Amino acid sequence: MRYQLAPIYCRPWLLNGLTPKLIESHYENNYGGAMRRLNAITEKLESLDLSSTPPYVVNSLKREQLVALNSTLLHELYFASLGGAPAATAAGIFSDARPAGALADAVARDFGSFSRWRDEFVAMANGLAGGSGWVLLVYVPRDRRLFNQSAAEHTQAVAGGIPVLALDMYEHAYHIDFGANAKAYIDAFMRNIDWKAVQARYEDAVKVEPPRPLVQPEFGDVPGVGVEEVKAMMESGRPVQLIDARPRHSLSRQEDIVEGATWRDPDRVQEWAGELSKSDPVVVYCTYGFHVGCKMATALREAGFDARYMTGGHSAWKALGAPTKLHVPA
Repeated sequence: MRYQLAPIYCRPWLLNGLTPKLIESHYENNYGGAMRRLNAITEKLESLDLSSTPPYVVNSLKREQLVALNSTLLHELYFASLGGAPAATAAGIFSDARPAGALADAVARDFGSFSRWRDEFVAMANGLAGGSGWVLLVYVPRDRRLFNQSAAEHTQAVAGGIPVLALDMYEHAYHIDFGANAKAYIDAFMRNIDWKAVQARYEDAVKVEPPRPLVQPEFGDVPGVGVEEVKAMMESGRPVQLIDARPRHSLSRQEDIVEGATWRDPDRVQEWAGELSKSDPVVVYCTYGFHVGCKMATALREAGFDARYMTGGHSAWKALGAPTKLHVPA
């Protein structure tokens, strides 16, 4: 697969007023569905013979690819925007969290005040009520300023993209010189590209760091492995011992298990660890890829096993659309 799932960034059990069921469904079905569509569309595009495929077919697929790509990018940002709720006041009222430090200074500088920023952001969200789209707080590197953006559907821009080359295909860009002859205009444009300037912009763009990956600092250097790699290992027949380490209460709520995995009680790792082979790698997963899976992988590594935890956990596996089966308790 060209595009890969990101593990869920928020910790659903810490959210106030947003249930794990809601977050799981959003992640597995909406985000996961967009990722699956994105890969399917990309594979279809790569299989085309562009010399014989009608342009409208390519255009339609590229339009749908953009929708799916932006959907995955924006959903990853959405989950990364959620965290623990602020504490209630003495009167039992929950207030909005507020930025601090340099971000608070930037919001005040660019919007006049935090309240002004909040009022605009909420008004934009209300304007989309009953419809579709996104409201985003965006940092524009060119201006070194923050900006609230409304994005209709998923199609206005590649989120976080830094363009290095642009071709304006609006008629105003070529009509005076070429009339309706767009092909001649395109040919002329291609001849006049300043590739030195494009290269300079590319060099600047690659200096912008990607989003920080999810890390588990409390578990040191315990290695993780993505769901795509685990799936590929299973499909290729490579020896791997896949362990479902979800607590009993989580397993009873979801009732399914990864195809090819074995459930083991995370509270009794010392009792069953001796049944595993030390010659084959072990991959452990929990619900989301946080504490339980990391803790068990750490314990198994300390016992001499080649163990890793599966990033994103069971939820990421389902978001990938990978096979599961009904778990029948022993």
